[in-house]
Amino acid sequence: MTLHSAPAAPVGTPSDFDFLIGRWRVEHHRLQTRLAGASDWQVFAGHCEARPLLGGFGNVDDNHLELPAGPYRAVSLRSFDPHTRQWSIWWLDGRQPSQLDVPVRGGFAGDEGLFFAEDRLDGRAIRVRFRWLPRDPGGPLWEQAFSADGGQSWETNWRMRFLRLDGSDPIDGG
Repeated sequence: MTLHSAPAAPVGTPSDFDFLIGRWRVEHHRLQTRLAGASDWQVFAGHCEARPLLGGFGNVDDNHLELPAGPYRAVSLRSFDPHTRQWSIWWLDGRQPSQLDVPVRGGFAGDEGLFFAEDRLDGRAIRVRFRWLPRDPGGPLWEQAFSADGGQSWETNWRMRFLRLDGSDPIDGG
């Protein structure tokens, strides 16, 4: 587990996730066992297509995940609140289509986006962190981490590396 602190004051704008708009090949690395000190990483492929919503104050991405046990679909929905200058992010897993996950909320400080929520895992209270690095040299990187001690320490349990398919790069104005 690694220690990582929250930003003092997330600075959000409606354009924070513009880098994600488009079509992507996604490389997934996910722990099979979470918050157990395990190192059983599962590597699999996927693809994603993200598009803007709400006049630029939101976006949605449609994900196809190619797990070894069989593929599934999922959706991320993001919405920007101009009053709080924070983003809310929801995840809907196609294997449980009637259950929308608790939203993580936060924003960007420099080139890092941090988003947090309180949730439960196997009946135990946990803290959830999403971390976005849109300008990572290998392509945009998303990480999910859980904390069982109120955010004192974190276990990263899922990484997604995004590799653009459509040739455009909104960060560089392409």
